[in-house]
Amino acid sequence: MLKLQTELDGQRASFGVVSDCIRGLGYHLGGNWDYHKGCFDHILCREGGETIYIRIPFIVTDGELDQYDASIEFGTSYVIKHVVHVGLDSDGDSLLDATGFSQFQEPIDKDGKIIDKNRWIHAGENAVQELIDCLYANEHLKSS
Repeated sequence: MLKLQTELDGQRASFGVVSDCIRGLGYHLGGNWDYHKGCFDHILCREGGETIYIRIPFIVTDGELDQYDASIEFGTSYVIKHVVHVGLDSDGDSLLDATGFSQFQEPIDKDGKIIDKNRWIHAGENAVQELIDCLYANEHLKSS
């Protein structure tokens, strides 16, 4: 995991407005969210069974996550690498999509070693900056 230092840390915004911005930038709401916290994920690179993501965690400071006007505060963004099995499952019980990735399987390594760290830190910082630019353009980012 590579932690990023960006001006997004500690900033607050409306969940709905952030959701509108992230959709256009290729982010999605990460799977382990609850009504009080979550993260936005964006794929930076996918090759074979390795995927490098940027993850932007947040907490809900007012309301609940499924509400458009819920207030969220961003935590420290980071880059992470997941390594998964590629190909057919020998037991035949898993559901595989056309690429050979099972949407239900656990990664072999949830925090795989990232090679060329400077490249991925730079890519992650650029991805976060695109979100910041979108939020500032819509005047929806507030310092905590």
